[in-house]
Parts: sequence; C-alpha cells; structure tokens
Amino acid sequence: MATHHVPTAAFAFGLLGNVVSLITFLAPLPTFYGIYKRKSTQRFQSIPYVVSLLSAMLLLYYGVVKKDTLLITTNGISCVITTAYVAAYLIYRARIIGWICMTFSLGVFVAPLCILRKVIKTRSVEFMPITLSIFLTRGAIVWFFYGFLLKDFFIAVPKVLGFVLGGVQIVLYAIYRKNAKKVIVEPNLQLQELRKEIIDVVKLSAAACLEIKPVLAAQLKDPQR
Repeated sequence: MATHHVPTAAFAFGLLGNVVSLITFLAPLPTFYGIYKRKSTQRFQSIPYVVSLLSAMLLLYYGVVKKDTLLITTNGISCVITTAYVAAYLIYRARIIGWICMTFSLGVFVAPLCILRKVIKTRSVEFMPITLSIFLTRGAIVWFFYGFLLKDFFIAVPKVLGFVLGGVQIVLYAIYRKNAKKVIVEPNLQLQELRKEIIDVVKLSAAACLEIKPVLAAQLKDPQR
C-alpha cells in the first residue's frame, strides 16, 4: 500500500488525523440521541450531514484510487456514521412526512372534482356512486375528530376538505337523482321522432312520384303539347 512508503512523520500525522476525525464524527451523537428520544428533528438541519457524507464519499474514492490506507479508513468510517445520521434525520423528520401524507390525502379528495363537473354539466348522477360518497364523508368526519383531538393538523386539515366535497356530492345527488331516467329516455324519444320524420319523407316522396308519372306519360304521348 502507498502508506508504507510515506515518511514516518506523515504517517504519524495520518494516524492522529484518523483519531481526531473519529472523535469529530461521533460529536453529533448527543444531538441525534435527543432526536431519537423526542421522535422529532425539531429545528435541526440535515444539510451539514449531507455535505459531510458527500465529502467523505469523494475522499474515500480518492483514497481507493491512490491506495492510501489512512484515507480509506477514516473516510470509510465517516461514510458509515454520517449515513446513519442522515437516515435518522429522515426517519424522525415528522414534519416532512406529514406534509407528504397531507398532500396525498388532499389529492384523494380533490380527484372527484372532475366527476362533480360532469354531474353539473349533464345534470345526471349516473357516474357518481353515492355509496362511496357517503362512506368517504363519514370517514372524513371520524378522522377529522381524531386529528383534532390529537392536535395533528396533518390528519385533520385534509379531512375538512373531504367532508366538504363529500357533502357537495350528496347534495348534487339529491338534486339530480331524478334526472337520471330522463337522460336515458330522451335519446330514445329523439330517435323515435327521427324515424317518424324519415318515414313521412319517404311517404311524401312516393306520393310525389305517383303524381308525376301521369304527367310524364301524357307528355310522351303528345310531344307537341
């Protein structure tokens, strides 16, 4: 290895650097132990640890290329410890996870808006299952009170929107449910009327042909007329 060829003084400083670096890597342990106890990162930032991990990975690669044992050991340990720090930060970063969950929960309740638009436009609830709307509304109410009592707005806020949209769906169903049959019957009536008009046109055409035939026959018999 390349370390065997370095001067004794340089090797001594390399060993000392390993010891100091190890102490430096372990310095944030009390901070992350507190995060573990509180199950929350509070206002601690992860950027320094991410940058430290990136630096350690680059130096580890440099040590492998250079075949420098001291660089490999110190930065290998750094990668392991810093990765554990970043993983702990992500696990207990409740606020970020809460925002992600709330975003997807809002998406679940916003999705039926296209159905509401179609119901209002067609005045028919044929494509809006009322059973699903009722149970979604009930679930939203129950989970709202659960989040409210725990004072967790990541749970409570999306359920408010779910309750409102669910109520709107139920109201629209009550308004337009009687129009469902009309929407189905009206095209049949229009088709029957169209057929009747076609039959009338055919009858008129036949009658006109019968009236024209005698006139044409008379003209053929008497061309000078």
